[in-house]
Amino acid sequence: MREDTIWRKKASRLFQEMRGGSWLVEQVGEIISQGKRGLDGLVLELGRMVAEAIMYMEREEIAGPDYRPYRSEVLKWASQPGSVFIGDRKVKLEHPRLRGPQGEIGLRTYGKMKERGRFSEELLGRMLGGLAGRRYQETLVEAARAFGVSPSSVSCHIIEATAGKLKEFRERSVKDFKPFALFIDTIHRGGQAFVVALGLDVCGRKRVLGFWQGATENHEICQALFSELDSRGLVLSKKILFVTDGGQGIIKALKDRMGSGLMHQRCTIHKDRNIQRHLAKRWRKEAHLRFRAALEQNSYLDAKRMLKDFEQWLRRLNESAADSLKEAFEEILTLHRLKVPALLRKTLHSTNPIESMFSTVRDCEGNLKRYRGSGMSQRWLAAVLLYCERGFRRVKGHTGIKQVMAAIEAEQAQDRKVKSAA
Repeated sequence: MREDTIWRKKASRLFQEMRGGSWLVEQVGEIISQGKRGLDGLVLELGRMVAEAIMYMEREEIAGPDYRPYRSEVLKWASQPGSVFIGDRKVKLEHPRLRGPQGEIGLRTYGKMKERGRFSEELLGRMLGGLAGRRYQETLVEAARAFGVSPSSVSCHIIEATAGKLKEFRERSVKDFKPFALFIDTIHRGGQAFVVALGLDVCGRKRVLGFWQGATENHEICQALFSELDSRGLVLSKKILFVTDGGQGIIKALKDRMGSGLMHQRCTIHKDRNIQRHLAKRWRKEAHLRFRAALEQNSYLDAKRMLKDFEQWLRRLNESAADSLKEAFEEILTLHRLKVPALLRKTLHSTNPIESMFSTVRDCEGNLKRYRGSGMSQRWLAAVLLYCERGFRRVKGHTGIKQVMAAIEAEQAQDRKVKSAA
């Protein structure tokens, strides 16, 4: 008979001896009647048995067998109720004890299995996946020995896990991040405004860089965010492309920080919507088609000419709509002026990358009924933003980033030459 087959049969006999053959038959019946739920219950019970066996083995290793103890001063001291974490569940078991001349001797295996950090991490992951904390107990296997999943216990674990995420988010260095573009936008939660910066590096990878909380979106809050990024090592230079919507607070903070050399792309989707809001419904579809047709041009001159024609068409319908286009005319065409390849332009022409992240934030926090203070708001936002990072992918068209960076440097060098000549 094969050696592994002999081992499996011995293991099977061992568990039968530990719990008796009738228990195993009952468990098999549970699996047949309840499917995976019954199997999970069996796995949980076997995990408890293995955990107890490991602790008894460690005690035996320290004290020696009953008939030949290693040291007479070390005594086996029965057992007492205890608990460990198996997967994401807290399980009751019997904890074997040892006593020596100085008192209780702790078992290292018991200490390791009692660590609940992994439990909090897995629980937070499930919460961010959309489970309500007050109903979490319904998602667990109902096992006689499972406990620690009451609503209050879950809340404590979530607070612990989110606090750890906020600390990680606030303290992590961004010195090694080499930014090519920054998307800056505001999300409103619990009556507060959170200005968030999402970075795109020179290799086309995204990373959440930071956020700052304020009552409203204004330039002081944005300046505070920039200062916080400075303190963590991020270098904000004029070579970075900034992508924002029409929020005046963010734009003012960028102009104060970067001056006339600011590389700024306005979100074309927000501008399209703003223009349409000025128009009667019967003109909105045509306005949208004209605006998009201009932006789909690869040439800066062609796109500019078509936007000029669009502006004249708007003036015949609504002066305010035409003024809305005019105030952001050059900022809408920044990507065309820099000759950004069409595939990369699809990512950079709007704030969609950061808006998509905000959508995930709203989904993950959908079960929160109210925010109990600023601390809770910041803990949850940091946790969800880090959760979003796990799903980030390299942007399409990233191979064109070096070309765009060279174009930015060439344009800025030309501006310096003109200023020095003047």
